Amino acid sequence: MAMKLYYNPQSRAVIPKWMLDEAGADYEIVPISFEKREHKAPEFLKINPAGKLPALVDGRTRLFENPAIGLYVAEKYPQAKLAPPVGSPDRGRYLSLMVYSTAQIEPSLSDSLMKLPQPPARGWNDIETVKDVVERELGFGPYLFGAQFTAADVMVGSMFVWQRMFGGRSDRPKIERYIERLLARPKAPKLG
Repeated sequence: MAMKLYYNPQSRAVIPKWMLDEAGADYEIVPISFEKREHKAPEFLKINPAGKLPALVDGRTRLFENPAIGLYVAEKYPQAKLAPPVGSPDRGRYLSLMVYSTAQIEPSLSDSLMKLPQPPARGWNDIETVKDVVERELGFGPYLFGAQFTAADVMVGSMFVWQRMFGGRSDRPKIERYIERLLARPKAPKLG
């Protein structure tokens, strides 16, 4: 039975769709209408109690939140090589980057796009610090793990793709080149 991705193209569900496509996964899209508030329906709340997208169902397994879905997909499809293997010295850095994408990059970008002040007590770094971290983590490779594209690239890269969708740019040549490489991938989301 195919996995089901609960999806709306105007949501963060674009990220796990990209991940599933990169993995070559067999899945079905379950369209969710925000206008009809289908994401708040009791049936959907059994899948994602937060009433938000994304959500992924694989048999009896229910997942929500992009890092969790990304980790799951990368482990379910090891042949896609979207994650360093368990026991690899790169595994800790990979896990950290998966979480960093939504714990630090996403709120910093949101603050920046909405031109909100970024006091240090908020729990995440300001946007310039986040960009410094991403530049350091990119090192000299085309991707975060050198030549190997991983789920961490989907998670980190999608944050900057999202910034572009709202008309912003990182103003960092190294990050901009990275985003161009990601968007050039055949399975990457297409910017409208």
